[in-house]
Amino acid sequence: MQEYFSPIDTTQFAGANLYSDTSYGNIIKSYIQGNDFPELENVHLAIIGVEEDRKALNNEGCALAPDYVREHLYKLFQGNYQSKIVDLGNIKKGNSIDDTYYAVTDVLAQLLRKNIVPIIVGGSQDLTYCNYLAYLKMEQTINIVAVDSCFDIGDGEHELNSQSYLSKIILHKPNILFNFSNVGYQTYFVDQNSIELMDKLFFDTHRIGQVRKNMEDVEPIVRNADVLSFDVSSIRQSDAPGNGNASPNGFYGEESCQITRYAGMSDKLSSIGFYEINPAFDNNKQTAHLVAQMIWYFIDGYYNRKQDYPIVDKSEYTKYRVSIKDHEHEIVFYKSNKSDRWWMDVPYPINHQLKHERHHMVPCSYSDYETACNDEMPDKWWKTFQKLG
Repeated sequence: MQEYFSPIDTTQFAGANLYSDTSYGNIIKSYIQGNDFPELENVHLAIIGVEEDRKALNNEGCALAPDYVREHLYKLFQGNYQSKIVDLGNIKKGNSIDDTYYAVTDVLAQLLRKNIVPIIVGGSQDLTYCNYLAYLKMEQTINIVAVDSCFDIGDGEHELNSQSYLSKIILHKPNILFNFSNVGYQTYFVDQNSIELMDKLFFDTHRIGQVRKNMEDVEPIVRNADVLSFDVSSIRQSDAPGNGNASPNGFYGEESCQITRYAGMSDKLSSIGFYEINPAFDNNKQTAHLVAQMIWYFIDGYYNRKQDYPIVDKSEYTKYRVSIKDHEHEIVFYKSNKSDRWWMDVPYPINHQLKHERHHMVPCSYSDYETACNDEMPDKWWKTFQKLG
């Protein structure tokens, strides 16, 4: 794996010689110039920089982002836990972009096989496609959540870029994508045909206004993901100016940190990527600093995981049965006694094989339970039932 990476030059980081014993600059085992490549035994999380922006639309320069983010991340203090994190350095830019894609896919697949969670710092968002291909190597169906102001569905007939990676994922054969969810899209950035397509595919889309009314409803969306792809252009320009496609509207910095902490706490989520950070547009490294804090919150969430996904043993859960539509349907809910989080059990359609067994227990919220109690079918239940067929 080492052959893919170039080491980090921390001599360029402000304050690199002032890290305390409990700051990440000393705690993370990093591939720094002059040091050996980190061992991967007993490691939980691995930070990977990707210096690739050849397919970034209107955001060339984002390849330089990883070290800007590290400069701030290394100054942050570890929380109340013993973290086991490595920083593998930056994946070298290939002679062609396909070389970079191959390297990223191979590295991620190797880490996933070792049950190490990759934290990808890009680079452009088309690298999400490489993240998807890594799971293809593992022959595992997955759910992807993208925090983004648009869908990045582009045109499947054109080449892969930062605003068309989703169509490449959808059209890929064989296909291992079970569900895609967008969090925070802004309607004026999205073609109506794309909204209709997402609906036909039974994918989940959540407008920025709906999400910000109750940020807690984001938690079950993210809890259902294997992959989280975060485009910093979904954060408002005043909080994250370092992006060529930044917009006046979007998430606040605190809300972005809240989302990544939810991601860290998800027992299911096994990789996360932060993309489109561009130092050329940044003010006083503000965006890099924010992303460093978002990574801190992800790590904090990871070390506060509850390990309470109700797949096998349901003895630690309270079970609720709700009949709706004059007993035409019964929906079974489970509430964790450990974390108070909710799930819905979506049954397989009759005479269908159990090929998506890991997706029938759907994370939900108390509001979904209330919806069922009001004799209405929760949207999550219906969409999942359609895809299981």
